[in-house]
Amino acid sequence: MKAFDYAAPASLPEAVGLLASQPSARLLAGGTDLLVQLRSGRKDADVVIDVKKIPELNEISFNPADGLTIGAAVPCYRLTADAAIQSHYPALVEVASWIGGTQIQGRASLGGNLCNSAPSADSIPLLIALGATALIAGPAGRRSVPVDEFCTAPGRNQLAPGELLVSIQIPAPAPFSGAAYLRFIPRNEMDIAVVGAGASVTLSNGVISAARVALSSVAPTPLFVPAAGESLLNQMPTAEALEAAAKIAQEAASPISDMRGTAAYRRHLCAVMVRRALELAVARAQEIN
Repeated sequence: MKAFDYAAPASLPEAVGLLASQPSARLLAGGTDLLVQLRSGRKDADVVIDVKKIPELNEISFNPADGLTIGAAVPCYRLTADAAIQSHYPALVEVASWIGGTQIQGRASLGGNLCNSAPSADSIPLLIALGATALIAGPAGRRSVPVDEFCTAPGRNQLAPGELLVSIQIPAPAPFSGAAYLRFIPRNEMDIAVVGAGASVTLSNGVISAARVALSSVAPTPLFVPAAGESLLNQMPTAEALEAAAKIAQEAASPISDMRGTAAYRRHLCAVMVRRALELAVARAQEIN
C-alpha cells in the first residue's frame, strides 16, 4: 500500500478546505471499503481525511415533521440500537444489520455505503424507496441530491471535487406506510446480493396512494424504477397488482452474468424479490400505526 498522510479535521469547513487543497485526498468514515481498496491498489491517496471527528457527520436526529437525519459517519450499530429508527424505520434497522458482520457494523456507515456507490449496495435501494436525499457540502456551499440520482456509474457518484457527503435525510413515514428491503444471496450472511429489492407503500383507505421500487445488482447503478411504483397508484394491493409491478421492475433491469449468477437468473429474481418486498411493505403498511 502506498504511503499517505493522515488528517482528522474537527469541523466541516476544515474538511472542505482540506479536500479543496488536496485533489488526491480520500475520505474515511468507517474505512471498511477504503482501506481494502487502498491495500489492493484499486485506489490511491496522498492524504486520507478522517471525518469521524466532525460533529455534524455523527448526528442522528428524528422528529415527526422533518423525519430522520443520519450523519454520513454514523456507524451501523448506532442505527440498529436507536429507538426512533426501530419504531419508525424497521426496514432501515434490518438493512444496517445486514452490512457485514458485527465488527464491520461497528465501523461501516450508510454514508460510506452510499459514497462507495456499488451497484450491489444493500442500503441504497431502501434509501431510494424511502425517498431519501443526500446533503452535500463543498467549496460552493451546500446542496441536496435525491439518492435515486446520487450514483452515476459503478463506484462513481454526484460528488464533485472538494465535496463530501454530510448526511442522509429521510422523510417521516406517512400514516399506514411500510417499507422493506429483501435480497437473495448465495450464503446466509455477509455476502454480496445476487439481486436486492427495496419497496415502500402508502395506503389510503386500503388503496395504494404512493409506492416506490428500487433494485440492486441488476444495473450499473442501484436502479430506481418509477414506473413500477406508478403502476400501483389507486390500486388495491392485490397479488395481481403487486405481480404486475414486479414485472415492470424486471423489464427495467439490465443484469450481467458473473460468478454469482447469470443475467437470466438475475432477471428472474428481480420479479420474485420485488414482489416479496412489496408484499412485506404492504403488510407493514396495514399494521396499526
